[in-house]
Amino acid sequence: MKNWLSILFLFIGLNNYAQTINGTVFNEKNEPLTGATVQIENTFIGTFTNSNGKFSLDATQAGDVILVISFLGYEPFEMAVNSANKSLKIVLQKNAIQQSEVIIYGTRANSETPTAHQTLNKKDIEKLNIGQDIPFILNQTPSLVVSSDAGAGVGYTDMRIRGTDVTRINVTINGIPLNDPESQGVYWVNMPDFSSSLQSIQVQRGVGTSTNGSAAFGASVNLQTNNNANEAYAETNVSYGSFNTQKYTALFGTGLLNNHWAFDGRFSKISSDGYIDRAYSDLTSYYLSGGYYGKMSTIKAVHFSGKEQTYQAWWGTPESALNNDETDKLDYASSEGLSAEQTTNLLNSDRRYNHYLYENEVDNYGQNHYQLHLTHRFNTKVYGNVSLHYTHGKGYFEQYKENEDFKDYGLQNATFNSDTVTSTDLIRRRWLDNDFYGAVYNLNIEFDKNTIQFGGAINKYSGSHFGEIIWADISSNADFNFKYYDNLGEKEEACFYAKLNSSLNSNLNLFVDIQTRFVNYKAKGIDNDLRTISIDKEYAFINPKAGFNYKINTNNRAFFSVAFANREPTRSDFLDAGITEPKPELLIDYELGLEQKTLKYQSAINVYYMDYNNQLVSTGALNDVGSSIKTNVDESFRAGVEISLSYRLFKNLSWSANYTYSQNIIKNFTSVVYDYTNGFDVIETEIKNTQIALSPSHIAKSNINFSLVKNLSLSLQSSLIGKQYLDNTTNENRTIDSYFVNDLVLNYSFEKELLKKVSFTLAMNNLFNIEYASRGYTYSYIYGAEYTQNHYNPQATRNFLAALSIKF
Repeated sequence: MKNWLSILFLFIGLNNYAQTINGTVFNEKNEPLTGATVQIENTFIGTFTNSNGKFSLDATQAGDVILVISFLGYEPFEMAVNSANKSLKIVLQKNAIQQSEVIIYGTRANSETPTAHQTLNKKDIEKLNIGQDIPFILNQTPSLVVSSDAGAGVGYTDMRIRGTDVTRINVTINGIPLNDPESQGVYWVNMPDFSSSLQSIQVQRGVGTSTNGSAAFGASVNLQTNNNANEAYAETNVSYGSFNTQKYTALFGTGLLNNHWAFDGRFSKISSDGYIDRAYSDLTSYYLSGGYYGKMSTIKAVHFSGKEQTYQAWWGTPESALNNDETDKLDYASSEGLSAEQTTNLLNSDRRYNHYLYENEVDNYGQNHYQLHLTHRFNTKVYGNVSLHYTHGKGYFEQYKENEDFKDYGLQNATFNSDTVTSTDLIRRRWLDNDFYGAVYNLNIEFDKNTIQFGGAINKYSGSHFGEIIWADISSNADFNFKYYDNLGEKEEACFYAKLNSSLNSNLNLFVDIQTRFVNYKAKGIDNDLRTISIDKEYAFINPKAGFNYKINTNNRAFFSVAFANREPTRSDFLDAGITEPKPELLIDYELGLEQKTLKYQSAINVYYMDYNNQLVSTGALNDVGSSIKTNVDESFRAGVEISLSYRLFKNLSWSANYTYSQNIIKNFTSVVYDYTNGFDVIETEIKNTQIALSPSHIAKSNINFSLVKNLSLSLQSSLIGKQYLDNTTNENRTIDSYFVNDLVLNYSFEKELLKKVSFTLAMNNLFNIEYASRGYTYSYIYGAEYTQNHYNPQATRNFLAALSIKF
């Protein structure tokens, strides 16, 4: 790491021949604008205006450059500037449409925020949005690993950042929490093609600037939906690819009507057979927004909905099928008690194996989101917003179960001719019917050299969990749609925060953030295993953050921050814990970064140390709905270095890359194995300094982009993911092998008289046909001998996606 620091500081000295561009940015009333963004087009150079509206940029090339200036609520401004110009006066014109960006101000980081982050704008998203889900669009983000149950990026998808799963990643849409309050997870499958309705995505690694919703224990992802357009438009997108993957999207917008009104919409349908056998997806969604844009105020309503039906594939592929070893398959079938039909299915399968055979073994769920945002700019220094939200979700997953005991469903044994029957084959549906609603608000005040932000949220969740038997070979005393379990989970949450960003001098910025969060979670009723649930927990958390951002010169900065985050256990953590109640977790996140931006390249190095107390880590096993079973460990940490570089080698050739090396360690871990040989015994083994499951030590990404001719580009996107352990024992027999995957993407676009833009994209994924798995789980038990069953989620071999987009 010392060598990288030396190289970076060497970069800092390469500014001897810089020429300076100075200027001041005003509004139409000739008032200076503080915090306006000033960027040199097609370079990495940018800055913000100070409290007097002034800015200074270093340009290391002579001649004209294009200066791009933007500010919240104003029209973007471009001008050609000679680097020899002494001083510029720039006047921005108000744009009511852009005021909608105030709603995400509280969740976003900028170049003066002491945190590691990356932002994808609308153009970036459009180039990658050809059918796969949001995690795959973010695949080139540092420290990120993606996976798909069906293997092809459609359906249930997953991502991990710095080794942490999505239940520990804070996700917001327009500042509204998206994580499910009970599971704290995000189910991207409920939001098919949501990427088509996004203006930008920002990923912050570490605790970041997260404010609303669940704690950021590895990262936060902030999604901003489309700004309403000034002019009317229509667009259609069509994609087709391997595994019969299809996407159809229509978008439209009215533009600004009568200088005040604007409406936008989208309708989408996605389907795929999946790479894994029978793992199909049938997804539909829509997005609608409309707003009134006044001189100082905006009211914007956003509604989006998703409906998914996916064939279940979370069981994964056993190691014997992954290796296609017949002897091991038979051993697996015997030890797991597979039926004759299930054994035949396994023997006839390879790495695309799917355990399920029942034709309607599906997940069927729909979700509707409603948001209402009121923003107001009191003057150039004071602005804020209040947002109301409501989400309703309802659906089930259906399962065919063989030889189920009546007593496990609260049913009586059946009697036929004096013979007692204790079990039956049946079909069951396990339902979730939930509501989530609340309010989010923030107020931003700028004065002198300080910006203060106040905000908070009040949210409530109610989730009804119940199961029905919809068919049974022998019904016993069950009625039609017999409800065999029913319980209710309720969660109330309130948080308040205050943030200060202060310019101590022309080079040094101080960032301070303190959040208080109050949580009450209750769950009562009968669970699916007929246990009585009675949970009533209250938590009060204080989460301070502080950091410095030091501007070494106009092109270089350094930052340091310390942030605290507390997190409550999830519903599953309580239900899977047995007699030991799960504890809330504490994270102290230390971040140190250095960045440089020049006309041709930008580089960054970020060192982090995430110190956990009572971290809930995956044991390697899954519960009965496919979620990771977790257990508290007293002391653990994630420490690493993230290095990134982007370089414009030539006018038509650029390269960006990032690399993460990390150590993810549990200081003392107790491994538990159950022995069923003579009843039920528990064998515990103490392990010191062991690796945390599913946390690779090496992650590297590369993207080489070459413009062949005007409007035609070719990019090679590469991902190297190091070895992962399936559980926390650092056992070399329980691992996911490292893999190196390359995707080739071709983009071509042109304009015609009647068409604003026509774009064609062809993606060849997994170009070199690598067989790999990106995720998995394991469990061990003893029955005479010890058995370990490794399961994997294989990803698709070579496959393609082609997309056509036409904008009118």
